[in-house]
Amino acid sequence: MGNSQLLSIHVHPVKALRGPAPREVDVEPWGLAGDRRWVLIDDGGKVVTQRQQPRLALAAAEPLAGGGVRLSAPGMDPLSVPVPEPDRTLTLEIFRDKVEGVPADENAHAWCSEYLGAEVRLVHMDDPATRRAVDPEFALPGETVSFADGYPLLLTSAASLDALNSLISQGPHAAEGPLPMNRFRPNVVVEGTAAWAEDDWSSIAIGEVAFRVAKMCGRCVVTTTDQTTAGRGKEPLHSLGRFRRFGSKLVFGQNLVPRSRGTIRVGDPVRILE
Repeated sequence: MGNSQLLSIHVHPVKALRGPAPREVDVEPWGLAGDRRWVLIDDGGKVVTQRQQPRLALAAAEPLAGGGVRLSAPGMDPLSVPVPEPDRTLTLEIFRDKVEGVPADENAHAWCSEYLGAEVRLVHMDDPATRRAVDPEFALPGETVSFADGYPLLLTSAASLDALNSLISQGPHAAEGPLPMNRFRPNVVVEGTAAWAEDDWSSIAIGEVAFRVAKMCGRCVVTTTDQTTAGRGKEPLHSLGRFRRFGSKLVFGQNLVPRSRGTIRVGDPVRILE
């Protein structure tokens, strides 16, 4: 594989919002430290993401010391939200999972509801070691995950994005390309690999941390959402549907589960273990 390395790191403290791209981050069993520990839910307890509310792409969450977040969005004064006391929880639904979470303070609910023009609540995952298991069909016993779609980390490859953009450029929606990597909201982006090489990995190491490659990542409408305007197009789903269909899934990226704790840093070597 030669000189494959970690190109960038992306943490999303609040699911569906923009987040920082640190130079280094600690890896915990359930994902990158601080990643997707917060989520929005509607008045029925269902998780709200860019699938329902594309304008979430324009909002951002910066991590604060102690696990809180600072929210910002167009037309809104920034708001700092502390970690709530875990004295009461509520049940939310994220895809098919029922998960307990701790509601944030009323200021956070009011801020998020005003921005979206819809009643939502901001909820924190207090104990990711126990709250939510990884899909048992693709998990090992005891593996847990935060409020990510289903797995602790999502890996994408710069070479695969280049290949996908080449396909888009030859298709009927060429004007939408080239797409940036933020369409795919990864946690880690690697460079120096061949396009689609990640399809064949089952175990890798990034720097000092080993990861199990759990499964390919099936993509949804969020990838068609411009993360700077919240507008939607046809790509990349049109091209993924033509060239990257595996069963019923349109695939880009790989879901990872950490095998160990440690710290990863931009520039770390990426090694294929098996």
